[in-house]
Amino acid sequence: MERLIRKERARELRRASTKVETLMWAQLRDRPLDGYKFRRQRPVDRFYADFACVEKRLIVEIDGESHELTVQHDIARDRRLTRDGYRVLRFRNQDVERDLQGVLDTILKALSES
Repeated sequence: MERLIRKERARELRRASTKVETLMWAQLRDRPLDGYKFRRQRPVDRFYADFACVEKRLIVEIDGESHELTVQHDIARDRRLTRDGYRVLRFRNQDVERDLQGVLDTILKALSES
């Protein structure tokens, strides 16, 4: 039952994607970064990753203005995910909007390092 609830919540989050998340998804879908598969709004532990490459245990988070209010929560979340063997990359909305190629290069570098 819990799995079904998590799956539905992930669907809701995908439907409610922000403009920047949609832009990023257009760049990550269909394996454009050396063939690595990303999933969006992927349940990981008790959290939902904006984008996750399960194979490389890499999570990409896009932080909008609302994340400024949840910094402590994000730090604790990232610690937990790191402890569980994930690497978490965080980018601000402005990073994606102003330097999309730089963001993609950083992600690709992280994929090749892990």
